[in-house]
Amino acid sequence: MTSPQTLIDKTRAHVESALSDDGSGHDWWHVHRVWSLAKALADAEGAARTVVELAALLHDIGDWKFHGGDETVGPARAAEWLTSAGADPQTVSAVVEIVSGISFKGAGVPTPMRTLEGRVVQDADRLDAMGAMGIARAFAYGGHADRLIYHPGQPPVMHQSFEQYKKNDGHTINHFYEKLLLLKDRMNTAAGKKIAEERHRFMEIYLERFFKEWNGES
Repeated sequence: MTSPQTLIDKTRAHVESALSDDGSGHDWWHVHRVWSLAKALADAEGAARTVVELAALLHDIGDWKFHGGDETVGPARAAEWLTSAGADPQTVSAVVEIVSGISFKGAGVPTPMRTLEGRVVQDADRLDAMGAMGIARAFAYGGHADRLIYHPGQPPVMHQSFEQYKKNDGHTINHFYEKLLLLKDRMNTAAGKKIAEERHRFMEIYLERFFKEWNGES
């Protein structure tokens, strides 16, 4: 079997090559930030680093948003890659489980992670959807998906199923209320919760300013 560090190095190169040209906010640098956050959270929480690093690197290798809503693409690609790269079956299984369950699926849909490693990677991914980086990524994806920035006649929808959430095509400001502002209270780890507090407040301040300017105030 391939050594853990060699497997991580090979996976990093594989993912960077696959996602380097993405312009939707789900690019290699998003993965790199999630990977960095996940390593820090893993150390703080005592999670197994190899599984955490591999899952963080592979978590967006086949995002359902870019595959017609098919949520099986990412786990299948992760399993295929890890097996071909020489990972042992236990590692493959642990990583694929995380990739399968990491996604936000709607305001009314619980997304618990069974393992500590899964909770760490999920927190890292969600932290990159918050704060200044989360704001930038929200508008990058909105432009990629040809969505309006804002429409005052379209209120947020608190989706109660993953299928409903997949079909959502509302404006980008709604995304803050339908997902981003909900993430603080869905953090799994103590370390993740601490980081989320400041990022959450930054988004609130941003929205306060956005609506002032939208309404023509100075």
